[in-house]
Amino acid sequence: MSRKKWVVKPYDKEDATAIAEALGVSPYAALIASTRGIKTPDEAREFFGMSEENIVDPYFFPDMEKAVSRIRTALDEFERIAVYGDYDADGVTATSLLYSYLEMQGADVVYYVPDRHTEGYGLSFEAVDKISRMGAKLIITVDNGISAVDEAKYIRNLEMDLIVTDHHLPGDVLPEAIAVVDPHREDCTLTFKDYAGVGVAYKLICALEGGENEITDSYVDLVTIGTIADIMPLKSENRRIVRRGVEMLADSDRIGIQALMEVAGLTERAVTSTSIAFGIVPRINAAGRMGSALRAIKLLICDDYEEAISIAQEIHDDNSSRQQIELDIFLEAVAKIEENPQWIYDPVLVVSGEEWHDGVIGIVASRLVEKYGKPTIVVTVIGDEAKGSGRSIEGFNLYEALKNCESTLTHFGGHKLAAGVGLLPENIDEFRSAINEYAESQPALVPIQNIDFKINPACVNTDLLGVLSTLEPFGAGNTQPVFGLYNMVVSDIQPIGGGKHIRVVLTRGDTSLQVVKFKMTPAEFPFYKNDIVDAAVIIEPNEYLGQLRISILLKNIKLHDMDDDILIKRMNDFTSLMRGGNINIRADEFLPDRNLTASVYKFIRSSGRWNYDIETLCHRLGLSAEYYGKVASAVEALTQLGTLVYDENGGLTLPEVSQKVNLDDAPIFTRIKMLDEISRRIN
Repeated sequence: MSRKKWVVKPYDKEDATAIAEALGVSPYAALIASTRGIKTPDEAREFFGMSEENIVDPYFFPDMEKAVSRIRTALDEFERIAVYGDYDADGVTATSLLYSYLEMQGADVVYYVPDRHTEGYGLSFEAVDKISRMGAKLIITVDNGISAVDEAKYIRNLEMDLIVTDHHLPGDVLPEAIAVVDPHREDCTLTFKDYAGVGVAYKLICALEGGENEITDSYVDLVTIGTIADIMPLKSENRRIVRRGVEMLADSDRIGIQALMEVAGLTERAVTSTSIAFGIVPRINAAGRMGSALRAIKLLICDDYEEAISIAQEIHDDNSSRQQIELDIFLEAVAKIEENPQWIYDPVLVVSGEEWHDGVIGIVASRLVEKYGKPTIVVTVIGDEAKGSGRSIEGFNLYEALKNCESTLTHFGGHKLAAGVGLLPENIDEFRSAINEYAESQPALVPIQNIDFKINPACVNTDLLGVLSTLEPFGAGNTQPVFGLYNMVVSDIQPIGGGKHIRVVLTRGDTSLQVVKFKMTPAEFPFYKNDIVDAAVIIEPNEYLGQLRISILLKNIKLHDMDDDILIKRMNDFTSLMRGGNINIRADEFLPDRNLTASVYKFIRSSGRWNYDIETLCHRLGLSAEYYGKVASAVEALTQLGTLVYDENGGLTLPEVSQKVNLDDAPIFTRIKMLDEISRRIN
């Protein structure tokens, strides 16, 4: 877990009280709604699903009338229509939705999804040629197309028409098409624009139907899956649709969904937005990541149960393979970072490998973000090409960063928090330098651990589950509430799941809570019994033998006695120091005396090995956050001089042969003294 700055969200008790009284909801629920910016009873009615006023007229989307007119002509004249989709869960659900709807309308319709590995994302000239040979007269894109300027011209030259439906950000020039339906167009007047690709496709069929009805309602389950998959904010119309979709999926009559939930073992569990995100979405994505996404579309439009079970099992097996490949690449990436320790001090991590599976590098990037707490781009080199997938943290716009260094790339695209790139293998180092140069020009990156509010451990019980259920659906824009358990004593640490996970018993007063942290072994847990910590947790229901229990999952944990503001400041300054930045460094904050350096050395020598962070090392030495810079500098000096070394697993230990050294020879101490002198002259 990366070190984050803990921020307790503000809330207004008066607003929350008014909401609770007006709507008859739990005061806890009203408080959490207040942390999400809900201020009035009217806003709260929409948030809690008590209002249907946020239905958006589909004709408010730009070019919607043109799109509807052209599609109706194609239906009337029985022209062949090609739905051109994408290989992720958003694109798959959007393709399935529009194809199924048009087929139900009696259209001559086919669908086409490019292969992730051989064709890549979006429209291509080769794909257009194939569709032309199919005899299509109209191509409708879903979840792509907004950047296909050259391909649009090619389509027109082949005497086909094009309708673009997309939700990605447009470039400076729109494709020349019959209609370009994208809420992010500059001329779009919608107040809420954050629809998924499947959400835009859904609004298209609503326009064709003249509004929402029983027909459009039958596709809300697909809209729900795609919206959750693409991490669209669950606000406004998205929230209404997903709430309805979760209800439908709990008792789905779509055979493919039934089959997928069965093979995934989800039929006995309550369906929530969380179970959709972690149970259904990864399996649909696995079809395109590990092979052809066409299988996922066939599954979603399938009306034969035996065929559906067969496809679902295949996709489920692919997901299991994906998980193992993802873990292997993650471990390789961590090893590469440890082999290049200077990367740790880069504001943006860029790590590359040969022949890494391009279908999982985005997930690996997400795991590295969680581990290191900074934007990360994972690049795979395949032959003479390289492609990368990046994930960011709150406060760093990855799309803008890529745009700033596009001269090092062959192409790029994406959003603030997620993006993809293409580049030449020989330009990877140049790209790493360029994006980090841009990042250094921005405000310091500080990963945030948001806390909805602090909670007394005695209040964590099954009654809280009922409160949380009223806040569903959870997702982007309405994340699962994170509760802060402060001033807790670590009473016990137990391995579970064959040692792959841990259960930590946290105690305060007479209350003890069992908290689970997945994918962390006891050896990786940096805390000891009797340490006093703060824990950020989420709370979920857990049904066992018909009995409802509470499950507490650990999101983050930190020492209670470390001052966050001072610690984060020292950490950021030390990072700049290691990167060679010209910063105001004071020797009294970063230059340890001989006694402190000796204490660091003796502690690690007595421990045999140190595999944790500097903050925890400060704590073990009995030092406060003010000493972080000095302890970090001492460790760096000792490694520079060879008195301490990193072993193959990244842990600090003593070398096989030790020798006397002069601490004054450590380059980091020389640099601190120089910067201190410069700072004193300036000030």
